[in-house]
Amino acid sequence: MNDRQFIWCVLIPEINNVTEIIELNEAQQSELWKESAMLSRALKNGFSPDKLNVAAIGNIVSQLHVHHICRFKVDIAWPSPVWGRQPMIDYQENKQVALSEKICELLTQQQAI
Repeated sequence: MNDRQFIWCVLIPEINNVTEIIELNEAQQSELWKESAMLSRALKNGFSPDKLNVAAIGNIVSQLHVHHICRFKVDIAWPSPVWGRQPMIDYQENKQVALSEKICELLTQQQAI
């Protein structure tokens, strides 16, 4: 997500017209949880959040997607949810690229384990 107030990734299965996890077959569900766990470990190891929020809400965008948000006791929304509490603040492009590269590196390290 393009909001520099939070380290926030969205995992989106490449399966069209699915809104709920229960609409995936068992193999797809297993793969989604495996990928979610890998992303969660990468974020936790790389950024040391106080709490990692993982949720498949989908009230605005119905396509199945799973949010992974690093939460810190010092973040602007703590301890409340991040949604609708304050306006989003875009990253500067170079900082967004640097964060994306770091997350990719962390995921690569997770795959090697």
